[in-house]
Amino acid sequence: MVLLDVKGLSKSYQANITVLDDIQFQAKAGEFLSVIGPSGAGKSTLLRCLNRLIEADAGVITFDSKDIRELNRKELRKTRTDIGMVFQHYNLVPRLTVIENVLHGRFGYKSTLKGVLGIFTEEEKERAFYLLQKLGIEEHAYKRCDQLSGGQQQRVGICRALVQNPKLILCDEPIASLDPHSSKVIMDYLKLITEEMGITCIVNLHQVDVAQSYSDRVIGLNSGKLVFEGSPIQLTQSFISDVYGMDTKELITG
Repeated sequence: MVLLDVKGLSKSYQANITVLDDIQFQAKAGEFLSVIGPSGAGKSTLLRCLNRLIEADAGVITFDSKDIRELNRKELRKTRTDIGMVFQHYNLVPRLTVIENVLHGRFGYKSTLKGVLGIFTEEEKERAFYLLQKLGIEEHAYKRCDQLSGGQQQRVGICRALVQNPKLILCDEPIASLDPHSSKVIMDYLKLITEEMGITCIVNLHQVDVAQSYSDRVIGLNSGKLVFEGSPIQLTQSFISDVYGMDTKELITG
């Protein structure tokens, strides 16, 4: 089943600078889709257009049979509960505990008052602890987030996204700030999410070899244009050169 259908997506920040140019692709339920490309290719802008953190200039974004760009504020807030987001720099509240940060993922379901007061149901708390256990950081539940390593903080960010019970998770360079071991741990968990929970993951990556290892499909952007879409096995050296605009053998290993 197609969960996300993007057609003619375009975005410019200035009249003469096009960041995304007529992007078209689909993502199926439970699919792991990687987006690769050089810095400035439009990867982050693409992800932020999908949940309207950035407003696109043109195109249609159909998510779960809803046209994202046509939703009013209330409808968008409700739809965003089905779209989790994982950030490169974690986007946590450092002085709060791990469990408090995870439960922030439920704010989209709360009234403003309940959100401000931090009122959560027992079921929500149990779900948060279950996710922390699944991602191997339950023992850190009551530690402040600024006491954790980068890899542990990113797992908290993933738990926060998962506690929303999303159908789609957008991951913007989730391993860019991590060492190789922590990067593998994070990618293994993201792959597990698609396989066991049936959640679609769209992941921006710099590392071509990681995209090839984990993805069901890969999208390549260059200067805001989609220059590759296919399976990892189709991502040959020739296509990698198209994506990065040069002979880039070294990119296969990061």
